[in-house]
Parts: sequence; structure tokens; C-alpha cells
Amino acid sequence: MARLPIGIRFLVSFSRDQWYRAFTFFLTFLLYASFHLSRKPISIVKGELHKDCAAVIEGEVQFNSLSKQTRYLPPQQAPHNGTDCGWVPFDKENYQQLLGALDYSFLCAYAVGMYLSGIIGERLPIRYYLTFGMLASGAFTALFGLGYFYDIHSFGFYVLTQIINGLVQTTGWPSVVTCLGNWFGKGRRGLIMGIWNSHTSVGNILGSLIAGYWVSTCWGLSFVVPGAIVAAMGIVCFLFLIEHPKDIRCSSTLSTYSKAYETGTNRFRTQKQILNEKNKPLDPEAQCLLLSDGSSGVHPNHVIILPAEGGNAMAAISFTGALRIPGVIEFSLCLLFAKLVSYTFLFWLPLYITNVDHLDAQKAGVLSTLFDVGGIFGGILAGLISDRLEKRASTCGLMLLLAAPTLYIFSAISKMGLEATVVMLLLSGALVSGPYALITTAVSADLGTHKSLKGNAHALATVTAIIDGTGSVGAALGPLLAGLISPSGWNNVFYMLMFADACALLCLIRLIHKELGCTGTPAGDQVPFKEH
Repeated sequence: MARLPIGIRFLVSFSRDQWYRAFTFFLTFLLYASFHLSRKPISIVKGELHKDCAAVIEGEVQFNSLSKQTRYLPPQQAPHNGTDCGWVPFDKENYQQLLGALDYSFLCAYAVGMYLSGIIGERLPIRYYLTFGMLASGAFTALFGLGYFYDIHSFGFYVLTQIINGLVQTTGWPSVVTCLGNWFGKGRRGLIMGIWNSHTSVGNILGSLIAGYWVSTCWGLSFVVPGAIVAAMGIVCFLFLIEHPKDIRCSSTLSTYSKAYETGTNRFRTQKQILNEKNKPLDPEAQCLLLSDGSSGVHPNHVIILPAEGGNAMAAISFTGALRIPGVIEFSLCLLFAKLVSYTFLFWLPLYITNVDHLDAQKAGVLSTLFDVGGIFGGILAGLISDRLEKRASTCGLMLLLAAPTLYIFSAISKMGLEATVVMLLLSGALVSGPYALITTAVSADLGTHKSLKGNAHALATVTAIIDGTGSVGAALGPLLAGLISPSGWNNVFYMLMFADACALLCLIRLIHKELGCTGTPAGDQVPFKEH
């Protein structure tokens, strides 16, 4: 019998479980990348919605002078308003406030909806919930672009479209994180989710390139095409997404607890059994649950015991119950400021490059993708370091500490030319996106499967929604503040971003102190149970 080809031997070397796990990894990666792909066009199109009138007239005059040799063209007259070459109503001098309001309407709706999304999502099948969100998001993303084709100039139309789109996009994050958390355990969660979270940057890059391709000729397609892609991925989600390994009888590496705590067929141990476990040696993961004096930090009233529904399935966790999980409030507040910085870059970086480096909207959009390229490496590096050190909060704190001076240097030398801008975009992207990526993925999954929950995987969607929802408040404030501050100078915007980074670091001081006082435990498990 002939030997199997090398490629076939490679394929059969993986188990059935490994193939399904890899499939889920890449599918959820593509699903959420498409969400970010649809958020990027607005930042690219800003330079087209409001143009520099002088530059437009100068270009047309040069074209007319070359064409006069062959045919007569009427002279181009400059408009009375020096800033009305853009798309009404964004052609006025207050265009930055109007564009900032578009960002704020989307992100504010996203922040409010995120708190409800996790609670709703954990009570519905993930596949149906995510499919609905992607189809609706695709429709409203495309609807914004249809304003170009139907010549719509109502500011209210664009604001309302952004609000509804922000609400339906909240279905995405809790769903994909819960699904991935069901398939992957804690062992190398930081690295795995660091790689997986690069979908944010990949989606931003693809969104920039797709929107940039049409922005100067037909900016409506910059929204219609991404909208069609999101809707198509929604259909793929409905056809192929597997929510949990048990659905296809695969083994799950999510739970490190005994069978009494497994989801699906899980049963609760009685309170007496839980108290009897006090006499057993603590595993390494629980060592830092002890207070500094060696006494137990776990108070019986602080263990979150949820009654089973129907005797078998574990109940979904309440909002207040999720807030009691140690570390949720600190990381949520940290993400608020970290996401403020990240989303300010997401929505305003192309316009900043256009103003500082004097590039057109298409070139500025392409150049801005370097920030996301840096973000890919930053997210992977943060996950790798946090896995190696087993200190999530300390890893975030280090990157935040380095990010603030980096932003100052960026604002100082980015005006020196494209070379300096390219280098600082990569470095800033890595340091700004690293903590943001780590908190929204590995930290959220750690806290959503915290030992205090006794294996209740239903909590993962709610915890993820609380953390990302709080972060989305900062995401809404950042672009809004940038729109209000930028007329006074871009340097002031960077000062605001540096202050936000400092606040994010301060939010983690207590957790960092706890981590440095403990060894070998993840951040989510090393904080004493205390009332927040």
C-alpha cells in the first residue's frame, strides 16, 4: 500500500475536535471582522463629505486650461462660501461638530444597547441572534450610502441611520466572545484571543480599502458594498455557526471544573458540599483568593449561587450579579478610557492625516490602515505576554504607561513628513490597541468564567456586554470630544487622549498591586471577593 501524501497525513493528524475548533475560530474571526468593516467607511468618507473648496477649484481650473485648446468650457466660479464644496449639510463651517455628532449617535446607541444585548443574547440561541444583527446591520449600513444615490441632505436621516445601526451591531460582540469562550479553555487564552482579536484591525483595514476605492468617485458605494458584505456574512453565520462543542458532541476545554459544574448537563452542588471543600487544598488558580494575612477572602455571601431552571440548566446571571465578579468594574472603567482613545483614532485619523499631511481622502484612508496593522501586533503581543506572566492587568498597565508618551511624540513629529507618520502610526497602533484587545477578549472571557460563578457559562455574555458596553461609553465620548476640540488645534486632541490613557492606567492600579503581590494566577482570579 502506497504511503499517503504529506498533505493528507497532515490533515488526518488533527482530531475531529481540533478541526471544529479551528473552524469556529476562523468563522467567528470573519464574522466580527465584517462588523468592523462596516464601521470604517464613515471615517473615510468624512474627507469627501466636507472638501477643501480651494483645492477643488484649483484642480478644475487646471483641467479647464488644458481643455480649452479643443473645446470651450465656461469658467469655474468659486462659491461664495469658501467651505461649501462638500455634501450638504456637512459643507458648512461647523462640519466637525456635525461629523462628530454622527459618530456620537452611533457609539452612544451602541453603548446603551450593549448593556441590554448581553442579557438578551444569553437567553436566545446565539446563531439566530447574531444572524439577525448582521442582516440588520448590513441593511442600515447600506441605507446610509443610499443617501448619496437618492440625493438625501437631511441631517436627521443620517443620524437616525447611525443610531439604529449602532443598536443592531451590539448583537455581535457578546455573541462571538461567548461562542469562542465555549470552544477554548483558559490555558493559552491570551495568545489565542490576541490572535483572534486581530479581526478588529483586519476589518478596519478592509473597510478602509473598500471605502477608499469609491470615496472620490461615488461615496455611496463606500457604504453599500460593506453593508452587502455584512449581510452575506450573516447568512454564512446562520448556515455554519456552531454555538457549543456539545452541539456536535465535541469535547469542550472551557471548563476546568468537575463535571458537577459543566454546562448543558450541569447540576449544582449543595451549599454544604461547597463549604466542605474549604478543607481541601486550594489549587494554584485560587491561591490569590486568599487575603494577605492568609485567611480566606471568600465570604459565603459573595459566592454567586444561581438557582437552576427546570432542575438541569443553570440560570442566567443577573446584571448586579455580574458586577459583583471581582475585577469586572475595574476593567470596565479601564476599557472606557482605552476605547475612548482607540475609537478617536478609528473615526478621526483619516481626517487628521488629510489636514496634517495634505493628502486626499483616498490616500489618507490607505495610510490610516497602518494604525490597524500596528494594532494586530499589539493585540497578539499583549496576549502572549499576559499568558507568559499570567498577569492581565499588569500587561495592560505597562502598555498604557508607554502609550501616553508615544501619543505625545506622534503629535509632535507626524507633521515632519510621511516617513515619521508611518513609524508613529505603527507604534501607536500597537500600544493603543494592545490593552483594548486584551480586555475585550481574554480578560472578558476570564471574568465570565470566574471561579465565583461555579462554572456558569451563561454569565459570559453578560460580563462581556458589561465590559464592552462601558467601554463603548468612552468610544462614544472620544470622537465627540475630538469633534469639539479639533477646531482649537489637533494638539489639544492629543492632550485629551494622553489624559484618557492616564485615567485608564489609574483604574487598574488596585488590580496591578494585587497581581504583583501574587504569582502564577490570572488577573481575573486573583482579586479578593469584595463588595463593589
